[in-house]
Amino acid sequence: MKPNPLLDLLSDHCVHSGESLAKQLGVSRTAVWKQIRKVQAEGVEIKTIRGQGYQLVTALDLLDRQRIVERLVGAGSDKVDVMVLKEVDSTNAEVARRLAAFTAAMPVVLADAQTEGRGRRGRNWSSPKGQNLYLSMGLTLRGGFEGLSGLSLVLGVAVIRALNAMGVSGAGLKWPNDLYAGGKKFGGILVEIQGELQEGQVQVIAGLGINVHMTDAVDVDQPWTSLAKHWPDHVWVRNELAALVILEVGKVMEQFQSGGFSEFRQEWQGYDIFFGQALTAKDGALSGTGGGVDAGGNYMLDTNDGRLSVMAGDISLRVSG
Repeated sequence: MKPNPLLDLLSDHCVHSGESLAKQLGVSRTAVWKQIRKVQAEGVEIKTIRGQGYQLVTALDLLDRQRIVERLVGAGSDKVDVMVLKEVDSTNAEVARRLAAFTAAMPVVLADAQTEGRGRRGRNWSSPKGQNLYLSMGLTLRGGFEGLSGLSLVLGVAVIRALNAMGVSGAGLKWPNDLYAGGKKFGGILVEIQGELQEGQVQVIAGLGINVHMTDAVDVDQPWTSLAKHWPDHVWVRNELAALVILEVGKVMEQFQSGGFSEFRQEWQGYDIFFGQALTAKDGALSGTGGGVDAGGNYMLDTNDGRLSVMAGDISLRVSG
């Protein structure tokens, strides 16, 4: 959703008459009414008060490309090409289309809503309009497919660093690609390989979904939270969060390319919500105690048969009980 002069006038959440809005915008009252109907259709709640005017009810936090780009200083930010969309099938799919167009800069796509958002193993990702952060980045890595080990874990570290930079703490990571707070999921990471290996390089799409303002989600079948629910005293601004995440991803990718996941292993384990927990696989085939991750980003499980390393593509772990 782009910046809107009408919403700017209503952003104080006071009641404004149609006449005053029309005068300030230099349009007719009919034109004001049409604009009201348009933004309401986009998910913004505006109350019509008979005989008085209009009042904005929704807490307004609009994505703004310019405000995001203004915050991108350092970490190769001059090579980032940011696109902000009202709606898209999925931000990962849009990055794939842009990579296919051979764009020189690193594509970053954000959207206010996704119609086909996906999580791990093709699961639907709840994507209500204007409430959360749906962000995907096209990354080029050296070292071939072997160099991707631990990438989703490193991206999780980047998100927590961004949250720390915003002044909040207590977020955790659930292996291999979920973001947690207070025992509930508030975000996830989806990494997809794009195309084939070329000249020792591989392109991947990193998709990040973070619940920011969401308070209701009828189609989510697991305990969840959002940044606003878990840290209600913090003022959450999606443009600020997006910029910090992009910057932190840029920083960790430089470090990841030079030293691999081992550079992040200790930091990741500091956020591990599985460590020391009794764990089982979803199908009950494996059980043990969480022992952190190895140098390749595989999860270590202490079992009756000794320590085992579980690969992300093999199995999903959960806390027993």
